[in-house]
Amino acid sequence: MKNMRWIGLIALLVAEAMNLLDATIVQVAAPVIHTDLGGRTADLQWFSAAYTLPFAALLITGGRLGDRFGRRRCFQLGVAVFVLTSTACALASTSSLLIGFRAVQGASAALVIPETIGLIKTSFTGRELSKALGTIGPVMGLAGISGPLLGGVITEATSWRAVFLVNVPLGLAVLALSHLLPESAAPQRIDLVGTLLLTGGTALIVYPILQSQSWYLLVPGAVLLGLCFLRKDLIEVSLFAHRGFAPALITSALFFAVMSGVTLVVVLHQQLTLHHTVMRSSLVLLPWSAASGIASLVAGQWLVARFGSRLMYVGLGVLLAGLALAPYVLLPSLALGGVGVGLFTTSFFTEALHRVEPHQTGSAAGLLNAVQQFGGTLGVAVFGTVFLRHPVAIDRSTWVAVAVIVVTAATAHLMRRLPERGRAEPVPASTGR
Repeated sequence: MKNMRWIGLIALLVAEAMNLLDATIVQVAAPVIHTDLGGRTADLQWFSAAYTLPFAALLITGGRLGDRFGRRRCFQLGVAVFVLTSTACALASTSSLLIGFRAVQGASAALVIPETIGLIKTSFTGRELSKALGTIGPVMGLAGISGPLLGGVITEATSWRAVFLVNVPLGLAVLALSHLLPESAAPQRIDLVGTLLLTGGTALIVYPILQSQSWYLLVPGAVLLGLCFLRKDLIEVSLFAHRGFAPALITSALFFAVMSGVTLVVVLHQQLTLHHTVMRSSLVLLPWSAASGIASLVAGQWLVARFGSRLMYVGLGVLLAGLALAPYVLLPSLALGGVGVGLFTTSFFTEALHRVEPHQTGSAAGLLNAVQQFGGTLGVAVFGTVFLRHPVAIDRSTWVAVAVIVVTAATAHLMRRLPERGRAEPVPASTGR
């Protein structure tokens, strides 16, 4: 029985990794997809944004659905739809169809990812729970390293369509193992109005940035997102009693906007400006991913315990140095930036969650993940637009990233300058896109 629980954990970890792999693989393959299917230049950004936008907007609702109707049941439904839409993406004949299938795929992922921590907590207790939660970081790090390289290998060796088909055997394996997971549920109201507000607000903000038009939509988008915080069945309002939590959300959005934006710009620069192959483009991202994974492991095992939240500033400083060097020496700067990413993310999530009460940790982790995905979507929109307007000058995108990281340091400072309350055991949040 004990071994069955750990095998069930494998299914959850593969599902988490599948989500991160899908994002990074598609980023590498995006220029090849656009060349094959044609369409607008903005489609290069939509191949990623169409996935992350519904994923971000529906993450909180996905968690609530699992609480109400059963976490294992929702997890299985989400994985099944993810497999079907991955197959549909592989068969898409136009950019518009692919973007539509990507949106459904992102919505299905929003039903999968929020259930993983709940299912882990149901399956394990005590020291075993800590060990189980501790496996998420290394698996995500490995997926982050493997994604760009795997995308390059598959696209160059076969076709970009095979990039989506990777999800099919992985998803089927997850479904086969998922029956080992225990079912669990908790009474929760589903806020349909809040979900519509969140989805609509996110779309109204991202769309004009991607299209470089209809800027008037930003105002109603911001209003709709603001109204979400008045919906008690959508947002755990008590989280904001801790005055450092709101800055943590802003910090998460800004930081992951840079992460997603920078990786997209590097891939586009390699393929569209320098005309490098997909394989070579994917190898360029390897120092970034590898350094991030190693630094995250070191920070989690030793550095956070010794230096605490001060490690956030060290990480941002190292990342800043890497970004500033990027226009001049790309590979060393990406490795340096990756170290900064690993140092920051581990210390950031620890600091963001340590003031949260035990009964709030699930909602806090879910909200941080949702904001992270929203930031990633904005990053793809903003940095992709800046680069596509000036595809020869990668330094323009780089200096925008530097400016955003400086602001991120300021918001991170607001997280830790306030008096601390009792510490709660942190719950890992994903550090993928």
